[in-house]
Order: sequence, then structure tokens, then C-alpha cells
Amino acid sequence: MRRLSRRKALTLVRELDAFPKVSESYVETSATGGTVSLIAFGAMALLAFLEFFVYRDTWMKYEYEVDKDFSSKLRINIDITVAMKCQHVGADILDLAETMITSNGLQYEPVIFDLTPQQRVWQRTLLLIQNRLREEHALQEVLYKSLLKGGPTALPPREYASIEPLNACRIHGHVYVNKVAGNLHITVGKPIHHPQGHAHIAAFVSHDTYNFSHRIDHLSFGEEIPGIINPLDGTEKITYNNNQMFQYFITVVPTKLNTYKISADTHQFSVTERERVINHAAGSHGVSGIFIKYDTNSLMVTVSEQHMPLWQFLVRLCGIIGGIFSTTGMLHGLVGFFFDVICCRLKRGVYRTREDVQLHHEMNNLNNHQAPLLAEDVPQE
Repeated sequence: MRRLSRRKALTLVRELDAFPKVSESYVETSATGGTVSLIAFGAMALLAFLEFFVYRDTWMKYEYEVDKDFSSKLRINIDITVAMKCQHVGADILDLAETMITSNGLQYEPVIFDLTPQQRVWQRTLLLIQNRLREEHALQEVLYKSLLKGGPTALPPREYASIEPLNACRIHGHVYVNKVAGNLHITVGKPIHHPQGHAHIAAFVSHDTYNFSHRIDHLSFGEEIPGIINPLDGTEKITYNNNQMFQYFITVVPTKLNTYKISADTHQFSVTERERVINHAAGSHGVSGIFIKYDTNSLMVTVSEQHMPLWQFLVRLCGIIGGIFSTTGMLHGLVGFFFDVICCRLKRGVYRTREDVQLHHEMNNLNNHQAPLLAEDVPQE
């Protein structure tokens, strides 16, 4: 009984076979089929090779949500060089809540405003990258994925000591501010704080020394990440007017960056620039200096690096192999069908009539049995 039930089970399984085997005696091979097979195998190998590179590649995924963290502090990283002596300029931050942030975290370093040839090459390269980033936004993803491989974004030091006078002031460092709109300004005189607000002591600075030509070597918000280039890095403004006012309006977007190399909480920002000459007689009021007005966005962006899973790669690979097999089989059958139709119409090959075949054989026999002419049979002239 056990053997009988086992045979029934095997018979049932054989009936469910979706891949019936054809005996080799009923299989006919052809040169065209072999050619199509070689083309199919070559296409499979090529597409599988390219698909492997797609599997190795990664892409950046952007997700948006409301930023619920309003209690934390916002870090501002500053590295700005102004074409005035350090005792004549001062920098401070005033936020929307009229809270003055002192510049204790900023350092004032006397430097030379003009760049050396090596530094000038660095700045031109940085500006070229900035222009490409404005045109090709996909380059930002390349920077995200190659953070630690990126070259240093800080201005390289001078390769030799110069005897030129120190005619500029480098203001660099970082400060922590509230996550509200604020104004970072660099103007004449050192800042002082008093109950009615704040002011800059500019009475002892000659108006002829005003020169707010400046260079922004680095300006970022949040944690500093190596290899990231910010929109204002490398910006240089030159003015020959003592009453020039430069304004930068910045919108800061909180960003969480999660890649296979680094995870950090940083900030992206967009900027709008404006500059004008202070002329009270013409109605252009204000104070000469550099004003960076920033505001935080209520949305937070999460940038994460994604990778194709192994199962998806295997499914795509099976799709490539199966698709090429089915497509080449269909094309081969279609071409064979049209070839048979044409041969049938023109009566070529196996579709020739019996009369044509018999006439063809008779002509061949006649050519084979015809005796060649001998030399003596050739008529003499």
C-alpha cells in the first residue's frame, strides 16, 4: 500500500510539472539559433556587469518634517577677513528677542588682506566649485557621499612670512545663539552693551579709514563637517567707497546627515546678497559695515544615504536574464516566421514545387554528363 501511494504521489507531481522535458531526438539546432544564443549571452553578461555597478552605487534620500527642537542653541562658525585694522572694527550678534550675544567666542587676528598666489589659486578653485554647485545641484550629493575624502575647505596659510604691514583683521571662531532670527554685523568700533540696547564706539575712528572690503573664507551653521562647501565660502567683495554697506539675507534649514561615513546634525542655508552706498542726502540711510541677517526655517531635512538591498539586486538580475531569454526567443521565432512566409511566396528552399526540383536535377545531370571537346575535334580554320 505504501508503494502504491508513493507511486500515485509521484504521478501527481509529474502531472504538475510546468517544465516538461523534450527528447533530444526531437530537438533541431541551427546556425541562426546559435548566433542568436551568442548575442543573448553577450547581452546578459553586459547588462549583469552594469547592474553590478548600479548595486554598488548609493543615492541620497531627502525627507522633510517639522523641526520641533526650539530650545537648543544654534552654532555659527565664522571666518571673515575685513580690510581694516582690528582696533577699528567690532563684531556682535543681536537676535530677534533683543538679546545681545557677545563676541567672546570670536578672535581678532591682524593679517594681510591680499592673498598670496597659492591662496589666490585656492580661492579661484573654490569659486569655480561654487558656480558648478549652483548649476548642477546633483554635485551636492557627491560632496555628501565623499565627505572625508574632500580636500580642506579652509584658506591655506601663507607659505612664507611677509614684510608687508598688517592692514586687515581676520575675525574667526564660533558662537552659540538662540534658534530665532538674528543679525550678525561687523561695523566700525567695538561693541558695548547697555540697558537701552547696544552700540559701537566709533567716535575715535577716522572716517577715512573706513574700508569694508572683505572676504568670507568660511561661514556655516551647526556642526562643522569636513568636505562640505557652503554658499558663501570664498566670497570676496572689494569696495572703494568709505560708506559701503553689505547685506546678506540667509535662510537656515536644519539638516540631519546620515551617511555610511558620518552622522551629524548640521544646517544648510540659502543666501541673498545686497550692497549699497550710505548717502543720507539721497535717502539711503544706514550704517557702513557688513550685516548678515539670518532666520531659521521651521522644516527639518533628513538626508540619508541609501543602498540597493541584495534581494532587489538578485530580482533585477533574474529579470534581466529571463527578459533577454524571452525577448530573443520571440524575435527569433518572429524572424523565422517572416522568413518562411517570404520563401513560400517566392517558392524558395523547401517550398519549391516538384517540377522545379525535377528540372533542377535534370539540368545538373545534363551538365555532369556532357563530354568535353577534344583538341582534334576543334574545326580548323
